[in-house]
Amino acid sequence: MKICYLDAFSGISGDMTVGALVDAGADSAALIASLDSLGTGAKFRFEKTVRRGIAASKFHVTAGEGKQHRHLHDILHLIDKSALPDGVKQNATAVFQRLGAAEGKVHGISIEKVHFHEVGAVDSICDIVGACAAIQLVGARAIYCSAVNVGSGTVKTEHGILPVPAPATAELLAGKPIYARGPSVELTTPTGAAIAATLAADFGPLPPMRIVATGYGAGDRDFPEHANVLRVLIGESSAAEEATTVAVLEANIDDSSPQVLGYAMERLLEAGALDVTLESVLMKKNRAGTLLRVIAKPEDRERLAQMIFAETSTLGLRIYPAERRVKARHFAEVQTPHGNVRIKISEDGSFAPEYEDCRKLALEAGVPLQEILAAANHAYLKNTR
Repeated sequence: MKICYLDAFSGISGDMTVGALVDAGADSAALIASLDSLGTGAKFRFEKTVRRGIAASKFHVTAGEGKQHRHLHDILHLIDKSALPDGVKQNATAVFQRLGAAEGKVHGISIEKVHFHEVGAVDSICDIVGACAAIQLVGARAIYCSAVNVGSGTVKTEHGILPVPAPATAELLAGKPIYARGPSVELTTPTGAAIAATLAADFGPLPPMRIVATGYGAGDRDFPEHANVLRVLIGESSAAEEATTVAVLEANIDDSSPQVLGYAMERLLEAGALDVTLESVLMKKNRAGTLLRVIAKPEDRERLAQMIFAETSTLGLRIYPAERRVKARHFAEVQTPHGNVRIKISEDGSFAPEYEDCRKLALEAGVPLQEILAAANHAYLKNTR
């Protein structure tokens, strides 16, 4: 599977994304043909430039005639009637709907009444559609993004002077890792934030992959502090199929009963925790206690933290990021005398019967669990010989 990683160390905008993807190999002529099908009358060109010694591509849009402020339905109509591939239409529509929802929340109005200003202009429409088209042109099936440098200071908008990150940008990146480093300017625009927030499967460190191409998209300014570019890395996924950032939540507990902790474990797993463990520990003053450790998706961190506080007696938590890697695997189904069981098979050929399937059959048939496990293993080995 081909992966596209957005390295937003100098922020991200729509034109930087398009420039970086073309720099990484997306066909510029095919991209321009796709954008022409929007019927905006805009003209497009790519310029080779340099930012602090890094060669990069700059995407330019010269807007044609037409109204510059649009509602969401106007933009979606442009996309729908274009000759863009269906996948590009779907992604571009999703980005604009995400952006519209953020703008609506910031201004306290419904998404239908959002009156786009900067992001409704022709160049911003072409930036978003161009980014979605370029992603398809490089063949990326999965998008990941680094922590995002949003910049600092203030930015001048149609609504006046606003703090950085702009309110819509902050809303779009809620729950995502962000930081501010470098000059006091806006580094991440609402357009760039909407592209990353909508299309990226996860935010964090570079996933394991074999790099096949890199590209750099130039921002408008050339800073003395760092190269003002968005870097994209295109690669093929490696053997470790999953390599994502997870949140680890820990608490040392010495005044909760085993029943309470057992119930908390069940609730956390039902709520989406990737794993929950309870470990006996010796705490300060030689008190016996329990270490509760929860592994969670980053977006579930706060919700599960509140559940830990509600369901246990702890007054504090340790929360830190970690990287999770899982081998590629697939499932096969085998037939046993008591029913069908799924077998989990890893890329190296090791296998194991799915516990929940075996547990269900053991309870229904009134036979020992070990008998179901043995039957499932035998059936799988018999089928593979």
